[in-house]
Amino acid sequence: MASLPIRIRLTLPFALAMALVLVALGVFLYVRVASTLLASVDQGLRGQSTEALARLRDGKPLLDKDALDTAGIAELLSPSGAVLESSPAGLPKLLDSPTERKAATHTLTLSSAVPGLKATWRLEAAPAGGGRVVVIGRSLASRAESLERLRHEFLFSAPLALLVATFAGYLLAGAALRPVEAMRRRAAAITASTPGARLPVPPARDEISRLAETINEMLERLEAAFEHERRFVSDASHELRTPLALLRTELELALRRTRTHTELEQALRSAAEETDRLTNLAEDLLFVARADQRELPVRPETLRARQLFERVTERFTVRAGELGRSLRIAGDDVTLDADPARLEQALGNMIANALVHGAGTVELSARRSNGHVELHVTDEGAGFPAGFAPRAFDRFSRADDARGRGGSGLGLAIVDAIASAHGGSAGIGRSEGGGADVWISI
Repeated sequence: MASLPIRIRLTLPFALAMALVLVALGVFLYVRVASTLLASVDQGLRGQSTEALARLRDGKPLLDKDALDTAGIAELLSPSGAVLESSPAGLPKLLDSPTERKAATHTLTLSSAVPGLKATWRLEAAPAGGGRVVVIGRSLASRAESLERLRHEFLFSAPLALLVATFAGYLLAGAALRPVEAMRRRAAAITASTPGARLPVPPARDEISRLAETINEMLERLEAAFEHERRFVSDASHELRTPLALLRTELELALRRTRTHTELEQALRSAAEETDRLTNLAEDLLFVARADQRELPVRPETLRARQLFERVTERFTVRAGELGRSLRIAGDDVTLDADPARLEQALGNMIANALVHGAGTVELSARRSNGHVELHVTDEGAGFPAGFAPRAFDRFSRADDARGRGGSGLGLAIVDAIASAHGGSAGIGRSEGGGADVWISI
């Protein structure tokens, strides 16, 4: 069944349901017609029985000759069960003894076969007084013939109706699936070279239109992801090109002519710096790629914010001193559950940004807010430029005035990835003194 086309899978249940409806309708009509015909026979019998009792009181025969064709048969039974009169003559006894005793007190209607006569007969037995019983009978042959004709007509017409209905259901299924086919053809034509192409949405607000809208939304997300990846590759190529070009230049200059020991040492140091930059960039790219694939492992532990700040600031004390800057820990000492290695990495990126792009003292603080713990890194510089906040955490995103200060533009993107891995978020703003404020919320 699952291997059949959906058009046939829709038609087959419809055909089965239609067959059941036709059978149920046929049975209902047959029972209804049979009951109606029997009621008509019973009504005629009641009239004939009343007339026969009246003729019996007048001393006349139960049925006259004109009534024989319509009444069929009639019989008068004595209290002892003997046949006193019958039409036609010689008619065998129509009732058995138990039925005759019941009919002597109240009217009975029953169907029975009559010996010597064909078909089934409908009999009505009524008390005639003095223990006698009058029995009037009509043949059910015409009723049986009508029902037989009805059966034949139904057996001929029902399959034909089922065939027509199934064919109509097949056409209707095709019409209902026509929008799906249109969507399929459009989807087959959508490629990477046709950005913005979308599936047609049927005007009806039904499941198919909602499916088309959902697929179009998925295409928008995929296009955004592909564009994001293209920008990522382009930016990564650009970032890798600069240190590679510098490294190549240093090596070419070192090999161009005979160099002194000092000159060679300087060239090698410069090449080592560019190599370190390439190594750090490769590690950052690998980190971001793992974050995209949701493979960033997080091993939470119970931490105290001040101890975390002390470990991070210890790493940057020398660097800050070389720049004539200082690091300070402020705020409350709060407790949080997080991966210490990941948080140290995030805080390290935040401090490095503050040292490179900010000014004055770099302050680390922690606070509780709405059930979260926020870790802030602020400085006393000019802060972020206007309009930079929406793209601050994008990969390779740097403010225009910071492009000449080095860095890959991945620092805040890594901070945001670490925050997301902890189920939190990252943000930027201005500190109370007007400098930059970068925080991670866990």
